[in-house]
Amino acid sequence: MQYNITAPQTLGTKINLPASKSISNRALIIHALSGGDVLPGNLSDCDDTEVVLRALSDMPETIDIKAAGTAMRFMTAYLSVTEGEHVITGTERMKHRPIGILVNALRYLGADIEYEGEEGFPPLRIKGKALQGGTLEIPGNVSSQYISALLMIGPVLEHGLELKLTGDVISRPYIDLTLCMMRDFGAMAEWTGNDTIKVHPKRYNQRTYFIENDWSAASYWYEAVALCDDMYAEIRLTGLEDGSLQGDSVVKYLFNMLGVKTIFEKNDNGQPAAVRLKKLHTRLPRFDYDFINQPDMAQTFVVCCAVMNIPFRFTGLATLKIKETDRIQALKTEMLKLGYVIKDSNDSELWWDGERCEPATDMAIDTYEDHRMAMAFAPLAFKFPGLKINNPQVVSKSYPHFWDDLGRAGFIVGGR
Repeated sequence: MQYNITAPQTLGTKINLPASKSISNRALIIHALSGGDVLPGNLSDCDDTEVVLRALSDMPETIDIKAAGTAMRFMTAYLSVTEGEHVITGTERMKHRPIGILVNALRYLGADIEYEGEEGFPPLRIKGKALQGGTLEIPGNVSSQYISALLMIGPVLEHGLELKLTGDVISRPYIDLTLCMMRDFGAMAEWTGNDTIKVHPKRYNQRTYFIENDWSAASYWYEAVALCDDMYAEIRLTGLEDGSLQGDSVVKYLFNMLGVKTIFEKNDNGQPAAVRLKKLHTRLPRFDYDFINQPDMAQTFVVCCAVMNIPFRFTGLATLKIKETDRIQALKTEMLKLGYVIKDSNDSELWWDGERCEPATDMAIDTYEDHRMAMAFAPLAFKFPGLKINNPQVVSKSYPHFWDDLGRAGFIVGGR
């Protein structure tokens, strides 16, 4: 399947963003551990959340989480402390995404987990049982989802959990988000030092819970406003909180430096407010940033800065190589098609010094089974009329209605 994207001359619409996948998946695991009856409100309808919801509801012998990395990590920990025997598996790509660090940590706590195939990778056979807990060390520079998975089962461990993170800690906002949500459900969990987290053996409470919309999804609309030539462009996005704990909420500050202003609207009914995005007349001549806490934002800023002719150096990208695809290589390959020579170093940095090359005659962007490749490149239709996106259906992983929303904003999405 291939979509042909034509951008509008002006931008001025309201977009109802999807609910946060990160919050939804955490809320479902914590809700299940609490024994609650009423599901959290405003759950994401994306693929990654659907597989968690279905797994927790049906608990089949074989749980297929497809391409959902978050689900694989969170469900592995959840199944380890939940009675029953299950095999958890996923797509072919998932079977090559490492999980050994999490499995070793859970085994150290007493979990019964066996590899069904290659050592260190899914699928896994898990025999759930009560675990004692205790003190555990884990590298801080691995996926924060490993850390969050362990933290969320902490309250149901007999002796709780003391987690010591060694080395640099990446994606710390996602860890803080997990801790905050755990406390929302009555857990006692907090940092006791720069590298140590203590979770007391105090079980979760049942409660109602409402999920905020997704700041990661908002980033593609910021990009659209930045790239649009309409100086009066304005997008209104619903359901976002100014004080959000989502790590990607930093997008409102980062895009301010690229010429997009964020205006929060007041909301007195207790629900998250809406924001308006408008053009600014100034922007940075160069943009250097460490994405160690927001690695999922890298694709958006790489493509946006290059096309805006803003040289950059982005660091803190080590986890990009083990995402849905090798995002570092994918970005270099697809930007080269458009005539931009992006360079990398140390498997954790991407940079562009303004070097251009002859663009490819076929500007079809490959998405590599990666939702963020499709969404980060789509707004480039403002600068490349008729831009083609291959396998555009991958957006269902986090933002199923992305193409519909582009249509509402005036984009023409051909090939649907």
